[in-house]
Amino acid sequence: MLLPPSFSLLVLGLGSTGCAVADWALSHLGDRVSSVTVYGGASSSRDDAIRALEARGARCVVGTEDVQGSYDVCVASPGISEFSPFFRSAAAASCQIMGEPEFAFRLSPERWCAITGTNGKTTTTALVQHLICASGMAATAVGNIGTVSVGAVDGRCTGEWFVAELSSYQLATTSGLHPRVAALLNITPDHLAWHRSHDNYARAKLKLFANMDEDDLCIVDGDDPGIAACASEVYVADRRVLRVSFEDPGTVDAAFVRDGMLVVRLGGEEIELIARDELQLPGRHNVKNALVAACAALACGASPAGVRQGLRSFAPLEHRCQPCGSIDGIRFVNDSKATNTDAVMKALSAYPDDRVIVLLGGHDKGTPLDEFASYVVEHAAGAVCFGGARERFRRALEEADRTGDIDIAEADDLVDAVDVARSLASRGDIVLLSPACASFDQFSGFEERGRAFKAYVDQLRATLESEE
Repeated sequence: MLLPPSFSLLVLGLGSTGCAVADWALSHLGDRVSSVTVYGGASSSRDDAIRALEARGARCVVGTEDVQGSYDVCVASPGISEFSPFFRSAAAASCQIMGEPEFAFRLSPERWCAITGTNGKTTTTALVQHLICASGMAATAVGNIGTVSVGAVDGRCTGEWFVAELSSYQLATTSGLHPRVAALLNITPDHLAWHRSHDNYARAKLKLFANMDEDDLCIVDGDDPGIAACASEVYVADRRVLRVSFEDPGTVDAAFVRDGMLVVRLGGEEIELIARDELQLPGRHNVKNALVAACAALACGASPAGVRQGLRSFAPLEHRCQPCGSIDGIRFVNDSKATNTDAVMKALSAYPDDRVIVLLGGHDKGTPLDEFASYVVEHAAGAVCFGGARERFRRALEEADRTGDIDIAEADDLVDAVDVARSLASRGDIVLLSPACASFDQFSGFEERGRAFKAYVDQLRATLESEE
């Protein structure tokens, strides 16, 4: 399903996505786009963005979510829920409504490799791009990873792959999106306020595969309970699905670990890659991410030699179990991207032989904590609960710790949490920032939180070194 040869465009939202879509449209005004209208929403206050867009010919409307007029195409920013009155008003005024990745796909539908899942999306997306490029091919990482897809459309070179990290928000409104290679990493409860239910959230994720068939390759974690619960919608007739597991599932298309080696089987042909301990990425979950990325890259045409080299050279991304150095023999790790409980459990599992003091807290998402608290008590030596969520997390941990095996403490904010964690840690321990919460009680996002953590660790190290 392509876009009309010429169309009027409505854009919802004045954030980075909305502005990128409006910018593309204004660059094609009079060519493909007949008019550009941007609705900022009831509380929008981006005067600088509005002036810049209006100077280029856009009509901007703020202070209301009651969309007036008639439009051929509407592109909604991912922060605007499909269940919101704002979205419904725009849909009623538009012939078609979609998210930005769908819009970009319709403009340039060739060679898309898409990645989604509750956790691990960004690492896997970056790794797929890295492996393709290590094979001498062109690839650009787009989508939720930070580069808005539509902004990369006009500059695509011949044969270039778009490796797209897609969130549930972005997938919820897709209809024509058809990647040739796609991976679903896992499904655990998240973003329930936006989707209104876990079932809606899971269905949004599953839309990734909706238009894929036996000529494409769908990749899934064959061990993930959330994916298994949706098996009837994943493993359907005339769809080629590759299962990733630690054990060989015995299928024609598979990826697994055998005798410590990462192995991919495509169409019955096995490709032995590298030893598991050659990966720089820590943790069992990253072994799965590496297998998924290898499958995706090979399906895109990457060479086995390029994939092997890329797997060995890829280092952890910022804010994802990122080492931040040591102070007095205590190692500090920045996992600020862990904004839900499942991500924290995966992070803790990456350090099975270490004593870990984990920093938990921030803006509370209200997710259930019983199972999570039991896991933390079993796998961490200490926990420091900070920020807006600290009391609820502390209570959950205390209820789970029936034998007093874990040190549990509270802190006002992130800096205080680091200080408290240092008092609980000994030489050889790890202080792990893996908060299980959003950051909006103190920071603009997980990136700012992670950099503040690293900056404070650097400050402490410099102060101690100056005193020696």
